Amino acid sequence: MAKERLLTCIVCPRGCQMKITLTDDGKVEAVEGNFCKRGVVYANDECTNPRRTVTSTVVCKSGGVAAVKTEKTVPKELVFEVMKAINAVVAPDDVTVGDVVIENVCDTGVNVVVTSNGPAK
Repeated sequence: MAKERLLTCIVCPRGCQMKITLTDDGKVEAVEGNFCKRGVVYANDECTNPRRTVTSTVVCKSGGVAAVKTEKTVPKELVFEVMKAINAVVAPDDVTVGDVVIENVCDTGVNVVVTSNGPAK
């Protein structure tokens, strides 16, 4: 029996309300309610391989923090493992935007990079 799932598309500001029909084995059979083709891609990805960008902060040596994020999305089921890895990092005080603080976090092929200069107190 086919399963239905309701999603709000987050690809653009339009926020299409979509109904996704999934086959018994979890594949996307149909997408309804999307305004553009990007909604179909989003629905397929979200239903079959959900991924997230992780944003957080790392502690710097002086005790302040620097903002960080994953360069690309990581599998949703690894978000908590990625956060554990981020929480274990102590960055130098001279970090700048774009510096890599973790290479290949949790063997995802994705780096964690700094998004703010130096530590904020």
